[in-house]
Amino acid sequence: MRHTSLLNDKMKESISSVLPITCIVLLLCFTIAPIPNNMLMSFLMGAALLIVGMAFFTVGADTAMTPIGNKVGTCITRSKNIWIIVFASFMLGVIITVSEPDLTVLANQVPTIPNAVIIGTVALGVGVFLVIAMLRILLGISLPTLLIGFYIIVFVLALFVPADFWAVAFDSGGVTTGPMTVPFIMALGVGVSSIRSDRHAAGDSFGLVALCSIGPIIAVLVLGLIYPAEGTYVPVEIPEIETSKDMIILFARAFPTYMKEVGIALAPIALFFALFDIFVIRLKKRPLLKIISGLGATYIGLVLFLTGVNVGFMPCGNYIGRLIGEKSYSPVLIPIAMVIGYFIVKAEPAVHVLNKQVEELTAGSIPERAMELSLSIGVAVSLALAMIRVLTGISVMYFLLPGYGVALALSFAAPKIFTSIAFDSGGVASGPMTATFLLPFAMGACEAIGGPERIVSDAFGVVAMVAMTPLITIQLLGVEYKFRTRKEQAARERVYSKISAYTDEDIIEL
Repeated sequence: MRHTSLLNDKMKESISSVLPITCIVLLLCFTIAPIPNNMLMSFLMGAALLIVGMAFFTVGADTAMTPIGNKVGTCITRSKNIWIIVFASFMLGVIITVSEPDLTVLANQVPTIPNAVIIGTVALGVGVFLVIAMLRILLGISLPTLLIGFYIIVFVLALFVPADFWAVAFDSGGVTTGPMTVPFIMALGVGVSSIRSDRHAAGDSFGLVALCSIGPIIAVLVLGLIYPAEGTYVPVEIPEIETSKDMIILFARAFPTYMKEVGIALAPIALFFALFDIFVIRLKKRPLLKIISGLGATYIGLVLFLTGVNVGFMPCGNYIGRLIGEKSYSPVLIPIAMVIGYFIVKAEPAVHVLNKQVEELTAGSIPERAMELSLSIGVAVSLALAMIRVLTGISVMYFLLPGYGVALALSFAAPKIFTSIAFDSGGVASGPMTATFLLPFAMGACEAIGGPERIVSDAFGVVAMVAMTPLITIQLLGVEYKFRTRKEQAARERVYSKISAYTDEDIIEL
């Protein structure tokens, strides 16, 4: 009964998240970017699968992924054995990254590097930086200090790497922290910080996603130093659909692929937890069954979600981008992308996990609505910048270097917890919707405007831009929150000073 009620609530959240972006795409289809009817039906089918899949996934995140991360994080930290913490953190980082569907989606679209090479490189990067993130929590090291140091390494390293690797490297950092990774990593941070009793423990539980997003960037840049950049871009395939029966067959053929892909993705996590439970935790029957059913919900949700976005959304996004790019008024891509970006972040599964956890851990001082608005504004700005790149061919570094410079400078002005949340949000905002709709949208537009040869250098980087701008908008929210609380505190102090100025006789007279 409780699961049914929870699923109903999540279904309502999913509808409110997916409906706006669906309406925007429909508006484009009936105005400046008409698409074939059967492709439109395929898109609507994808939207329906997206809604149901997101509902099941968020139920699974609440009942399985988050509890697993909490319990594993708490147990390995209580062992107080630094080598156990390092080994377990590294293995978890590698396992959950290889399991991340977003990374597979991106790797399939990168022409210069074989899938296995880029996935393995990114997984190693996440494993190493998850170890660094865990040690940061235990030792209480300042997050801004680490971020500044590592981003200096990133941009210095980029000077020696071929330009084609820049956008792919930063994109890999964004897609790594997707629907599989974020609930687990964030819960892991909460579990580790829970054994600390100091007042900064809750704030330090954030920042794991931020550091784990840097690892893939550095790893892929290093790969760029040693790996030859060869290969040609293969455009997104627009499926041939003549009848409604063809559409059903198209989705039916896709289901086994994603059932296998998600099964392979979830299996290492499920096996790791099973062994951990047998030898360490030994859960009772009821909570264990709850986690097992949550893993089942996660599996169903991701299968439906990935089928919907890959079969319904990706071809539609590429086709619409190409149609608008061919028009004489192609600069209209900028406002269109801004509107899409504003609403599409609400459809990212991991965003809901982050917003909910932020509101809970800050006791409502950072409400979910404020987080949603900051993320939406940030992604809207990032999509505008990405479309400017598509139209003009400006290098991604002209945006990333000053953008990260501003974000790191704000880390000294914003409250510590806002900085941690902001850098986590950057990775969370760039999830499967970005990789499967916005990136193909940019690719289609770029192919129409500048040809296939420009796609790797100018269309890639969309994920990186989406991951960058929330760092600025959420820290600006933190600066505003800081000034507001100071103003309120000053007002209270003025009231107290006036009250304290009254003598006993004045109070009796009053």
